[in-house]
Amino acid sequence: MSNKSEDWHPAQIIAALHMRGVTLSALAIENGYACRSTLSQALRRRWPKGERIIAQALGLHPAEIWPSRYPSRYQEENGDEQV
Repeated sequence: MSNKSEDWHPAQIIAALHMRGVTLSALAIENGYACRSTLSQALRRRWPKGERIIAQALGLHPAEIWPSRYPSRYQEENGDEQV
C-alpha cells in the first residue's frame, strides 16, 4: 500500500492471500467455521477475530491491513499524527 493510513481494498487482501496459496474459504474451514464465506465478513465490517485470522495468514498485524479499525495501534507503531 502506498498510503499506510488507508485500509487495503478487499481485492488486495484476497490477492495477497492467493499469492500465498490460501483462500478465505480454506481459512474459514481451517478455523472451524462451517460456512465457507464467514471470513468475508471481515472484509466489509469490523470483526477482530476474523481480521486476526486473515492477518496471521498474511504474516501481518490487523492494523497493517485495516488501520482505520485500529487507529491508536497504527499511530503508536508508525508515529503518525491523528487525522
